[in-house]
Amino acid sequence: MLVSSEDKKADARMEQILSAIKDQDRKTIKELFSKQAVNESNDFDSGIDYLLSFFQGNVKSWERDKWSSGESIEHGKKSVMLRSWYTVETDIDKYMFFIIDYAEDTINSDNAGLYTLRVIKAEDKDTQFTYWQDMELAGIYKPKE
Repeated sequence: MLVSSEDKKADARMEQILSAIKDQDRKTIKELFSKQAVNESNDFDSGIDYLLSFFQGNVKSWERDKWSSGESIEHGKKSVMLRSWYTVETDIDKYMFFIIDYAEDTINSDNAGLYTLRVIKAEDKDTQFTYWQDMELAGIYKPKE
């Protein structure tokens, strides 16, 4: 299997996310996101609250299901968007993660960092996972109540 630096970056980001969730570290979670995502998100802090209460248990295993990337180049500056999907199993439940991460952005430095984090229960995949373009929302996904 071909391993690129981009999928290594995606896996490293996933480790940072899982570590911050495990530690219930609100500050670190927020710092992983780009300034742009935090500013565009409707209520970023309530997204963190939702995530920390929704994700239950200790992580037993996680694996990348797939990833893709897109690159934009303007006037010698570059933006790299990584999109990745993961399955995470805890001792309580099984979850799926969808992440959009601007691993590099010299076009707009405020955009560097996480843009989208969607965490759902694996059993809800068919109803809560769609095309990545439909899931590209700033901040942390929180289903409508």
